[in-house]
Amino acid sequence: MSNTLRPYLNAVRGTLTAAMCLENFSSQVVERHNKPEVEARFSKEVLLTPVVVSRNENEQVLIEPSVNSLRISIKIKQADEIERVLAHKFTRFLMMRAESFVVLRRKPVAGYDLSFLITNFHTEQMYKHKLVDFIIQFMEEVDKEISEMKLSLNARARIVAESYLTQFFA
Repeated sequence: MSNTLRPYLNAVRGTLTAAMCLENFSSQVVERHNKPEVEARFSKEVLLTPVVVSRNENEQVLIEPSVNSLRISIKIKQADEIERVLAHKFTRFLMMRAESFVVLRRKPVAGYDLSFLITNFHTEQMYKHKLVDFIIQFMEEVDKEISEMKLSLNARARIVAESYLTQFFA
């Protein structure tokens, strides 16, 4: 992890750790239902205050806690049009395989690139600190992966341009 990214990820880690105190909570509206309150929004009193951890306007995390669920929405850094296209393609690829990630949502919250939904059932089956580690590592890897794809794309474009231009100047 780079030194410039470390404080941002530490702030996200601390906020996630504090927000991940989830418990089993039945619906107050429908009997014998247990829906994630952050998604269903049936009762306002069980929703907690959302927190935005922001590195800049292009890179931020929205953490929406409730009594029995936690939604984490991530906006990935996209400095130029190439990174925007690569991030869109990459996140679409991941969201199509959301069931493999268990906590990844198929559709992100408006204004964000990826969203995760962690319920009390996930925290009962998995270690909380490992879920937090997964989210943090995921954020690191997505950023690194998009940077590597951009470098690879630029290298391939340079090779194609050189081979094309040698026809005219050789």
